[in-house]
Amino acid sequence: MSQEILNLEPKIVWKHFYNLTQIPRPSKKEGKVIDFVKKFGEDLGLETMVDAVGNVIIRKPATPGMENRKGVILQGHLDMVPQKNSGTAHDFEKDPIDAYVDGEWVTARGTTLGSDNGMGVAAAMAVLEANDLKHGPVEALFTIDEETGMTGAENLQPNILKGDILINMDSEDEGELYIGCAGGVDTSVKFQFKNDEVPENSVAYKISVTGLKGGHSGLDIHLGKGNACLILNSLLQSAADKSDARLASIDAGSLRNAIPREAFAVVTVPEDQQDDFLDLISATEDEVSVVLKEVDPEVRIKAEKTDMPASVIDSETAERFYDAVMGCPNGVIAWDKNMPDVVETSSNLAIIKSEGNTISIAILTRSASDGERDKVAAKIADVFKEAGAAVAHHGAYPGWKPNVDSPILETMKKVYNTKFGRIPEVKVIHAGLECGILGSIYPNWDMISFGPTIRFPHSPDEKVNIETVSKFWMYLVETLEHIPEY
Repeated sequence: MSQEILNLEPKIVWKHFYNLTQIPRPSKKEGKVIDFVKKFGEDLGLETMVDAVGNVIIRKPATPGMENRKGVILQGHLDMVPQKNSGTAHDFEKDPIDAYVDGEWVTARGTTLGSDNGMGVAAAMAVLEANDLKHGPVEALFTIDEETGMTGAENLQPNILKGDILINMDSEDEGELYIGCAGGVDTSVKFQFKNDEVPENSVAYKISVTGLKGGHSGLDIHLGKGNACLILNSLLQSAADKSDARLASIDAGSLRNAIPREAFAVVTVPEDQQDDFLDLISATEDEVSVVLKEVDPEVRIKAEKTDMPASVIDSETAERFYDAVMGCPNGVIAWDKNMPDVVETSSNLAIIKSEGNTISIAILTRSASDGERDKVAAKIADVFKEAGAAVAHHGAYPGWKPNVDSPILETMKKVYNTKFGRIPEVKVIHAGLECGILGSIYPNWDMISFGPTIRFPHSPDEKVNIETVSKFWMYLVETLEHIPEY
């Protein structure tokens, strides 16, 4: 870990971000960071509590003369997405993030950085610690498990928080204010298969699809990036048709909210069809490289001989599986009719894994419309049910409906214009901010989301722009000083 990060401005924010990088905090494993933030609040002498699910709430009184301002809740999530490159040795439950300064950015070596949402958490901690700011009553809400189910937000109890305005700090483009977001639902698919004996006179190969950039399954879904699950599935189907390849195992993708970057499978091939099989691998790599040359120029597809598996998946199930995956809706499904540059509905086929006698598939559907979200999820279910798979939907969460007349929106537009000389862009984000869930629990809240510029979240290429962190902090400080009175 390079401590040069501690020399960046504003030091008070980067100090807290650095400290967060030292604490393992993958989703559903946030115990250490919960204890850390709780101790932080208590050491400051501030009212601090941890609720039943692990959300941390810290209250800071208004500074003198600001007691009559509306109460503000600063909100961010403690967990981070644990993604790493296949050649990186890193245990997200034990190891700190190896972050460093790379020109105008801070990034990490071979893993996600955790700026999503570590920068928002760090900024809230900085506000709680600072003694030179002007602000009304402040509450910091640090939620858990945002990335894998939003269970922290979903289980937040009503009437615990006292504020009127929620400032979510989990968006990723400086100079933009977000007033709405997509909802989502997860779909789980399971194919049961029989184990067949490995055909005689066969050889085994491990197929690898690597080098894709991946990314956030909402923010990056419109970029046309390669999906490793779909690339591998198409190749497996072709190999079965053209060279009698038999699938033994598959391990593709790793997180339901990340576009899959890598995919692996073990197949057997008749000895006398190896040349055709290897020609297919080479031709597929060439074809995919041409299609993805602008967005994923480093894609690689390889086949290497490997140990013979104990068995292979029965051909009938494999064929149904290939067909269903090919027919699964994926990518942008619909654009917003009122905001043409905004994705309304999308789907991400994120994970395919075989274990025992089961192939499991995970898909995340997002939409600004709960109705459209459910329609696409139903279409996905139909595709897989027709193929004989078991399908279940779970973890549905609502979108956040925009309020163009929001008072905090008007305040923050004026503050930004005064501070930086232009009106910030007002947008709806195609990602699952917690605002939709939190607003259903606290319907009186006036909500907004903003943050510094982060690129490639949910992937090992994740990075945060240093200059925008400074602007983000100045903007937050100025906004707190201009919160209206009751």
